[in-house]
Amino acid sequence: MILDYFRFSLSTFGGRKLRTALTILGIFIGIAAVVSLISLGQGMQNAIDEQFEMLGSDRITVTPGGGDMSSPMTTELVAAKLYDHDVEVIQKVNGVDNAIGVLVRTTKVEYRGKSRHTMLFASSTDSKSIKFIQNIDYFMLEKGRYPKESEKYKATVAYDTGNSLFDREIKIGEKIIVNGRNLEVVAITKKTGNPVHDTKVTMPLDTARDLFGVEDELSLIFVETNTGFEPAEVAENIEDALRKDHRVKKGEEDFTVTTAEQMIASFKGMLGMMQAFLVGIAFISLLVGGVGIMNTMYTSVLERTREIGIMKSIGARNIDIMAVFVIESGLLGLVGGAVGVVMGYAIGKTTEMIVVASGVTMLKVFYSTELIIGALLFSLIVGSLSGMLPAIEASRKNPADSLRYRR
Repeated sequence: MILDYFRFSLSTFGGRKLRTALTILGIFIGIAAVVSLISLGQGMQNAIDEQFEMLGSDRITVTPGGGDMSSPMTTELVAAKLYDHDVEVIQKVNGVDNAIGVLVRTTKVEYRGKSRHTMLFASSTDSKSIKFIQNIDYFMLEKGRYPKESEKYKATVAYDTGNSLFDREIKIGEKIIVNGRNLEVVAITKKTGNPVHDTKVTMPLDTARDLFGVEDELSLIFVETNTGFEPAEVAENIEDALRKDHRVKKGEEDFTVTTAEQMIASFKGMLGMMQAFLVGIAFISLLVGGVGIMNTMYTSVLERTREIGIMKSIGARNIDIMAVFVIESGLLGLVGGAVGVVMGYAIGKTTEMIVVASGVTMLKVFYSTELIIGALLFSLIVGSLSGMLPAIEASRKNPADSLRYRR
């Protein structure tokens, strides 16, 4: 019986091809938007997880400025500052294995007559600091060597610094000009997939301070915890020590201490809110699609009034009439959902290719079986519910009146 209902419902689509196509349009647009946005969002979450796994779960970051977590790229805009003395204070905290300060600046870099602006990172070049940063993914070397402690005007360029900024590869041994000073390139860092870190320039901290005229200022401090200590507890100890040293009360800090887990949660929270907003907009399209299915089903009930009368006259029950129209509307939603899933996949993959072409290779869209099945089930439910009222109206029609109906 159920198979007969499906065959009957499918046979009605053939005579109304244009109307059927227009009806499922709203559903497939909504499902395509939902599938592409969720898959991209999941891909970004996976990329965030991978980036912080490379950084290490035992790492803590201290940045200037209180309140919300600040980014290393925005520390130049913050009035509060960190200094070498803060590193000394942190190194004395129980549970801290090592701490190094990093200076970050936006600077003009010149190479073979061309000048471009990019991010500059500077850190100490003593053996302990080098051992620390070589485990951070965006400081790892592809080729060359880290500058020695006795060397000053040396530089390390990122994997894409030359090709992206100057349209040609920068080779080890060549010179670049930073703030009017010639620096010899001694190494090239590995590709990370992050455009900021793949086009940066790195140099010894003393060199950067000389070029930018700062004495003991720092943009952020990286902290590594000792084995066996919980990063969250060590972070609290660091906060207590810095509050005491800066002579500020709790809640009035001019610094921010964050663990890797807190950073992940913050990024994912912002990403989740943005994704929820966009998916919400996509659901409006699904609502419009549901209204379209309802309108189509009401029209179908009207056009098939005599058909309903015939079905009832040969013994069809109200529940049978309802089943025919609910199945038909559900199939409209399901077909729209299937097309939407395919389109969503295509949109997500196209977006990934565009983003990768722009240099952000860490983004990979993620399609789960749950997402696909969920999208198809949801479109089926939307279609079925949208056809419920027209189906009820069709089931209540009087057989005699229906047989006398003329369009």
